[in-house]
Parts: sequence; structure tokens; C-alpha cells
Amino acid sequence: MPVKLTRKQARAVLIAAQDLLDIPAAATKADVLNTIHTMHVLQIDTIHVINRSPYLVLWSRIGDFELDWLTDLLAERRLFEYWSHEACFLPIEHYGYYRRLALENQKGWMIHSRTWLDENPHAHAEVMAALRENGKARSSDFERTDGQKGGWWNRKDQKHALECLYNLGEVVIVGREKFQRIYALREHALPEWDDAHIPSHEETLDDLTAKAVAALGVTTPIWANDYFRSNRRETLSSVDRLLERRVLNTVAVEGWDQPLVYHADNEALIERAAAGDLQPTRTHLLSPFDPIVWDRARLGALFDFDYRIECYTPAPKRKYGYFSLPILHHDEMVGRFDAKAHRKDGMFEIKALHLEPGVTPDDNLRDDLARELKRFAAWHGTPEVRIAFVNDKRFGKALAKAMK
Repeated sequence: MPVKLTRKQARAVLIAAQDLLDIPAAATKADVLNTIHTMHVLQIDTIHVINRSPYLVLWSRIGDFELDWLTDLLAERRLFEYWSHEACFLPIEHYGYYRRLALENQKGWMIHSRTWLDENPHAHAEVMAALRENGKARSSDFERTDGQKGGWWNRKDQKHALECLYNLGEVVIVGREKFQRIYALREHALPEWDDAHIPSHEETLDDLTAKAVAALGVTTPIWANDYFRSNRRETLSSVDRLLERRVLNTVAVEGWDQPLVYHADNEALIERAAAGDLQPTRTHLLSPFDPIVWDRARLGALFDFDYRIECYTPAPKRKYGYFSLPILHHDEMVGRFDAKAHRKDGMFEIKALHLEPGVTPDDNLRDDLARELKRFAAWHGTPEVRIAFVNDKRFGKALAKAMK
């Protein structure tokens, strides 16, 4: 009889494929690299009311680790940065795929980048001269001379030139200081690279599609398309080719009329889930930019969890808070919390914690969540935890007591 998974079992496969079943006893720099290889992408975002998202995503999977390990791996050229799902840290082994995509992309912001450099030759030339002379450069190395204040939407010309060259793949990020980018010319940073090694367009799409499906456990082709933000039509064709080659297989999942797809490497996970032997038992505090969270349609379909990050929503219209983190308890999204790390005061403030409608909190959820919040706060150097609001008052009192 063909295997059929329940939605609960499909969630378990996703959680396992995302390396969230367990965490190492003591994380190492190798664990950081291995985790990024498992996910294939680590999205970059600079919001840091608690900590920057890449660090939160890693902590969910490996526990306490040294933040410098991530940027060390970048400086060691074991990772690189480029546009993928969004701006991401990526395994250096995948560089050829993104070099192919950069050379082929003739639309949107790539055209804007070329046009801007053509229209601003002085800034372009100044940046290129600095990179050739010094080997690397930061935006702060260039003095602003137009008298204006800087900002995301008002960059100085040299910063804009560096970003355009980065978009085009002509410079790469070779390090970060206080999370600010350090740029170098591609030929200086990756002297061994030869464009003759670039994989074909079809090979690039097929390999990225296969990696997306592997990272998602079981997925619809459309969800696989979102993982690397690939062309939707081409992703569907890629899925068909991979099914023909048996790199991908199909499985029926409760709630879907059409079979979902999974990578052949995840066959054992599918079998364990179908037999009821794949049971997530941990509680995780997830970044809003975690791969499990970032596709809102998939999150809703698999977990019945309606989520959006509200930092871009005007304050009066926010429902859950500026930067609320989803709470994954075993295989269910049970709630979210909005927090801030006050490092100078050693205090971790939970401004609001909302349990989902229908969640009946038990002692297991209370104890697991209390333990994870205490670990999370301690890792940020803010061991004192203060909870301002919990939408379930009885649970809020029990949680606060469990954290003492």
C-alpha cells in the first residue's frame, strides 16, 4: 500500500530536515558550517532588538555558540554572501550556481545596478581604485562630501557603487566588522575561480530545486520555488526532470489532492514518519526569518499558523509586537513572543507572549518554554527575565514561577 502522511507527520519530516530534532551538547564552529549546509541558505537581516536573525536561526539549531564563528567562516571563504531567498550566507560550494544566475540576470535591480554605475562613473572609478590599491574596502573608508546624512534610502555614492558591484557579482563580501560589510574584488577574493567552471543553466536550476526539496522535507513544487526564489515556471519543469530521474519522489499527504514531493535522500525520514517513529520533542524559539517561518503560505498550510512580522507595520496597528518570535513546541506552533534584550541592564524583557487560540498549555509546555527562555536570555547576557504580558494569565503566572 502506498505511503500516506498526515499533516502532523509531514511537519515532523520538515522539522527533521531543518535540523531541529536536537542540538549538540556543546556547539563548535563546524556545527555552524554544517547547519548552513543543511539549510543551504542563512538569511541575513540587520534588525537586532534581541539579536540579528542569522544568529537566532543558528541558535535554534545548535544552542549557544560564539557569534564570531559565522563571520570567521566568511573570512575563511567557507561561506559567501549573495542574493538567494533574500540576502544570505551561502556555502562556498554553491558559488557557481549564483555566478551563473548573476551573469544571466538581465532584469530589475541588475539592470539598475549597471545603469547606476554607468551614470556615476566617478564613484565607480573611485571605488574600483580603492579596491585595487588596498585589496578590500568598507563603506566607512569613503568620506561623504555632499553634506547629507546617511541612511538606508540615502546612501553615499561610494556605498551605492559597492552595492551595485556586489549585485553584479563583481565584488564579494570577504568579512564583516560590527556586522558591516568588507568588500573585495571577485578576482582578489576568489583567485582560483574560473568562469569556465560555471554549471549550465539547467544544472543550476535542477541542483537548487533538489536542495530546496531536501531542505523542506516534503513540499509542493511552489514551496520549493520560494526557497531560493527561483523562476516558478522553470522550477516546475525542474521538478518534472528530477522526478523522471528519481532524484525526487512523491508521497500523498493529508489535505492535498495532489502528491507532494520529497528528495530521495529523505526516504528514511518519510518511512519513519509514516511508521510514527519520527516524533519531535523539543521546544524552539524561531527567528521571523527562519526557513520554517519565511513562507507564510506554507506555514499556514502545514501548521495552521497565521504569522507576519510587524516591524514594518505602524505601531498602532500591531497585534503581537515589533519583532515577535514564533514558538515551535514539538511539532506545533503554539504561540509567539515579542522581546527585547537590554544588555546594559542584564535584563531580557518579554513585552508580550501570545499563545495561539485553542492551545491548552500543560506542564510540559510550561517547563520546556521556561527552560528555553532562560537559556535564550542567558546567551544574550541578560539573565534576568521580566514578563510584562501573557494573553493566558494563568499560564503567565505559572511560566514566571517556573523561570525563578
